[in-house]
Amino acid sequence: MKLGIDLGGTKIEGVVLSASGIVLAKERVATPQSYPAIIDAITDLVGRLEATAGGRASVGVGGPGAESALTGRMKNSNTQCINGEALRDDLSIQLGRHVRFSNDANCFALSEAVDGAGAAYSSVFGVILGTGTGGGLVFNKQVLSGANGIAGEWGHTPMPNMTEGRPCYCGRKDCIETYLCGAGLVHSYRNATGEALSAPEIVKRATAGDTQAAAVLDNYCRQLASALAVVINIVDPDAIVLGGGLSNIAMLYETVPQYWRNYVFSDQCVTKLLPAKYGDSSGVRGAAWLWG
Repeated sequence: MKLGIDLGGTKIEGVVLSASGIVLAKERVATPQSYPAIIDAITDLVGRLEATAGGRASVGVGGPGAESALTGRMKNSNTQCINGEALRDDLSIQLGRHVRFSNDANCFALSEAVDGAGAAYSSVFGVILGTGTGGGLVFNKQVLSGANGIAGEWGHTPMPNMTEGRPCYCGRKDCIETYLCGAGLVHSYRNATGEALSAPEIVKRATAGDTQAAAVLDNYCRQLASALAVVINIVDPDAIVLGGGLSNIAMLYETVPQYWRNYVFSDQCVTKLLPAKYGDSSGVRGAAWLWG
């Protein structure tokens, strides 16, 4: 059995999968606000899941940020209480077995590449468009972590052709995340109209024919297309799979590929843009699949 843990900012989800990917046990709990409490919550959750599934399992953990190649400690996490902590080592000690860790976007991409929307393709770039914006690269069902442990950290590269100066939690400005996450879409709408609406409200107005909302959403598609074109020009993946709340915007899958033709350095672009098969459960499934 393979047990996956998805450590999020508001919830921790766990799942136990059979060798064929059948869900044997599943549970969610609220994420505590301190590092020691997070370790205890994951330890307790693993115990309950194994009791339900009826056996001991390998454990993979997905979460925000990455492990430093120098120290093995966490870095770049927007769940800031885990930064500087030896998350994987501490969990291995608590659970009495080796634990594997990968970035949550990597786990999302792995899940969709193994048996999700990208299962038919050898190279998959997985994108999370939600509270934040992340990316993960999978080749032949294996996550590419990179020399610095940051492969796929697409959300923290500069948004092409934008110099608005939007601040990012990482300390830089105009990161892709600041335009393409949910708050980024809200910010763009407020800049254009002076009105504060949630991302779902903006999409609802756009689909109902509101011209201002439609223009903002169209510009979001152009920004997403130009940002993804950078990935296509460098990696040239077979498929790009979208997850996160904004991935539910239906027009993305037709409009974005039309726009990225303007930016991709090729006479054609056959890369597929696909919605995730497993939705918000992809991350936790991918954590389980870290053990193959």
